[in-house]
Amino acid sequence: MAAHLSPRLTDDGSFSLHSAEFAEGFHCRSGALLEARRTYADPAQLERFSAGTELRVVDVCVGLGTNSAVLLELAAPLGLRLHWFGLEIDPAPLALALAEPSFRRQWQPALGLDLLRQLRDTGRWISPHGRGDLRWGDAREQIRWVTAQAAGRCDLVMLDAFSPRHCPQLWSQEFLAALAALLAPQGRLLTYCSAAAPRRSLAAAGLQLAALRSEAAGTSAAGAAQAWSLGTVAARTLEASSPWWRPLSLMEQEHLASRAGEPYRDPGGNAEASRILADRQRAQALSGTEPSGAWRRRWGLDGRGR
Repeated sequence: MAAHLSPRLTDDGSFSLHSAEFAEGFHCRSGALLEARRTYADPAQLERFSAGTELRVVDVCVGLGTNSAVLLELAAPLGLRLHWFGLEIDPAPLALALAEPSFRRQWQPALGLDLLRQLRDTGRWISPHGRGDLRWGDAREQIRWVTAQAAGRCDLVMLDAFSPRHCPQLWSQEFLAALAALLAPQGRLLTYCSAAAPRRSLAAAGLQLAALRSEAAGTSAAGAAQAWSLGTVAARTLEASSPWWRPLSLMEQEHLASRAGEPYRDPGGNAEASRILADRQRAQALSGTEPSGAWRRRWGLDGRGR
C-alpha cells in the first residue's frame, strides 16, 4: 500500500481513501457514492441528452474513479455513450481501491467495474458504452493533450482535485481557464469546491456560476443566505436555478469580492504549490479588498469562511 494512503469507509458504506500527504480524504465523510452522485452525476442532468448521444467527459483527478464509474452507470441505461478523458498523477489510488473487495462490489461488472479495471491495466477504456484515455502525469501538462482533442466540445468537466490550500496548482486562474475552454456551449464544469478564489477565476474565464444546493439549507432563500453550498456549477449559459443548484447568495457574492477571492496564479504552468501560495498571499496583502476576517464577522460565520 502507498504509505500516504489509508482506506476509509464513508457513512453510506462506500469505499474511499485518506491521504496523509494532503491531510484530506478523497471524498466527504457522508459518502463517496453519495458525493459522486449529488455533486457530479445529478447536476450533469443526463436526461437532457437524447439516446444515442456521445458525451465528451473530462475527469480531472480521477483518483479511485468513483465519479466516472457512477456517471457511466447512470448514462448507459439512458442509451448514452461516453467519450471520456481522464487526468491523474498517481496510479496508487485506483490500484488500491480495486484491490478491495468491497469497492469492487459497488459496481456493475460490465459497466463501472469494467471501466476501472481497463483504466488500471491499460490506461484506456473501450466498451459498447464508450471509449476513453487516462493521461498519467501533471494535469497542467496533460490538459494540453485534451485541449487538442476536445476544445469547445466537452459536455461535462468534473474537477475533483484536493483542496486549493493543499493543491493550488489545479485551482489556478490559468488552469481553470484551460478547463473552461474545453466546454461546449451547453457544457458544464462541476466541482465540490465552493472557495472564492476558484469561483472568481471561473467567472473571469467567462462562465456563469451557481451553487450546488446544500441539503441543510434546503431550497429556501433564508437557508441559502447563511449556508455553504455542496460545490459549484459553471457554464457559458446556465439556468438561474434548478433542483440541483441555486444562484450565489449575497454572502457568497461578497466572498468573491473579498481577499478570499484573490486568484491562485501559475502563469508558467509549472510552479510549486509553495510558490503559488506565497505569491497569492502577497497579492492579497496588496489588493485593497475587504479582509476575509471582516467579511466573516459581518456574516456571523465565526471563522467558518473558506
